[in-house]
Parts: sequence; structure tokens; C-alpha cells
Amino acid sequence: MTSDIFAEWLKRQGHLVFKTKSSYWYSQAARTFQAFPYHRVIEPDNNEINEFLKEHNGVALRYSTPLSAKYGKISYHVLFTQSTYSIEGLPKKARHDVRNGFKKAGVEPISFERLAVEGWELRLDTLIRQGRVRAETQSAWVKQCRSAQDLPGFETWGALVEGKLVAALIAFSGDDCCSILYQQSATDYLRFGINNVLTLAFTNEVLKRSDVSQIFYGLHSLDAPDSVDEYKFRMRYTASPVRQRVVFNPRLSPLFNPLTYSALNAVHKLLPGNPTFAKAEGMLRFSLQGKKPLAEQDWPLGLLEQKESILKQY
Repeated sequence: MTSDIFAEWLKRQGHLVFKTKSSYWYSQAARTFQAFPYHRVIEPDNNEINEFLKEHNGVALRYSTPLSAKYGKISYHVLFTQSTYSIEGLPKKARHDVRNGFKKAGVEPISFERLAVEGWELRLDTLIRQGRVRAETQSAWVKQCRSAQDLPGFETWGALVEGKLVAALIAFSGDDCCSILYQQSATDYLRFGINNVLTLAFTNEVLKRSDVSQIFYGLHSLDAPDSVDEYKFRMRYTASPVRQRVVFNPRLSPLFNPLTYSALNAVHKLLPGNPTFAKAEGMLRFSLQGKKPLAEQDWPLGLLEQKESILKQY
């Protein structure tokens, strides 16, 4: 099964991986768990959730669930589900960036070893632009790349300018979906449209594959700025609405309330570059928001155009 391959990649990086009736889960920081494959929308019942958290001494878990579910923060998956993709279908600025990029850069598959060695500089540039410079480390990056190099379904593509790697992505294909897991680029080359070229070329490559029906370009992030996904929307990927549910261990849930959130948010604002507080703030915010009716929640920018039609249905 392709999920087992993805699980092996996570295990090689040191994550704990478990399987329940509805999903696979892997450990993140502070005994929190994320469901995977990321593109799946699941509905585990409370017994499954609570038993899992109790058995594995988990603090919280996070998963995507349908809009029809009773609880969950209004959110989205970034997807491409069309059968064709061309420069002509992009907005004016994106078309300009792509044409400019193809004059400068070529796109091709690269090895994971090359990405491990040359890609960290690109990753660090990307994290700096996102204000998340402390969120990842070079050692974790190298392990992440090398853990994938002999596993089927994983691939990495790069944009190169005169042989220099200036942008790259990591992707995994399985269950009729290709997931772009990471994309990073050199800040000094952004003006040449290198991200746009990489996205366009890779998307068109994937669309040639008969076993893939959708391309998943990421979950609505807990802590990254909206600008991370604005680029993807300009490249004609779309926000597919879901709920993201964060559930805390019942034994700890009384500790996670609006008062706790106010204090945590204050600390997060004082220490905006601290990844632990950023993730914790996001987890608690999603959890508290997810208990409100959809109409009373804070909606992400990527779904504002769909808000009225969604609320009419739910």
C-alpha cells in the first residue's frame, strides 16, 4: 500500500507512526499527531480519537474532515483537479512570470542526494521569507531528503539556472493523488519566476500520468502566512473547502480554553519567531474555532469568495 511507503519515510525521519480504523497518524512535536495521507478527508468517531490519544499518551491530534461534520475549523486543501494546464489559463502577472522564468531556467528531475546537499540554502531562504526561520533545521532537512531516495512514489524536481539549483520541490504519488510536500526557492532568483516555472512544468508532467486524478499542494497551515497559498491560487490551484479538526486529550482538555488561548497568543506575539509557540497557538486556535458554528468562525482569505455559497449549504 502506498500509505505504508509514506509511513516508512516518516519512520526513517524518527517519527512514530500508528494506524487506526480511519487513518494513519504520525507524531509531531510535543506528542501531537497528524493524520495522513494529507489529502484524505476522514470522520473518526470520538471513541477512536480518545482511545488513540489515551493509548499513545498523545496531547492532541489533527485531521481533515467534511464540511458536514459537526466540529472543525473552516479550512481548505489546495488542489488541482483539471485535466489541462497551460500558460494561457493563468492570470496576467503569472503568465509574465512563467514566460520570464522559462527564458532563464530549465526544469528537470534531480536526485534526493543533490537536494539534501544543495537544497537547504533554498529551504532556509523560503523559511526566512515566511517568518519561520527556526521552524526547521538543516539536519532534519538532510534526513528528510535522504529518507526518500530509495522509496517508490517519491520524486524531486528542480529549476536550474546555468546548472545552479535555484528552486526545488519534493512530491509523493499514491492513491490517485500526487502531493507536493515541500517547495523552496532562492530569494535572489524569485524575480525570474523560478517558482512559477517549476509549478507549471511539474503540474504538466503529472497530468500526463493516467494513475493521478488530482494534485494536492498543501493543507491550510496552522502558522504560515496567507501569502504562502496566495501564490498557489495565482497559479490556478484552488481552495477545496474542508474542516480541520484539532482534538485535545480529554484528560488535558480543561486546560485548553479561551483564557489559555489569550495567554498563549500574547506570548506568541512577543516571540513571533518561536516555532513551538506558533504551532501551539495554531492548534489551540483551530480547536476553539472548530467548536463554533461555521458562520461564527474566522474564515481564511482563500475561502472568502466561497463563504456565502458554503453557508447556504451548511
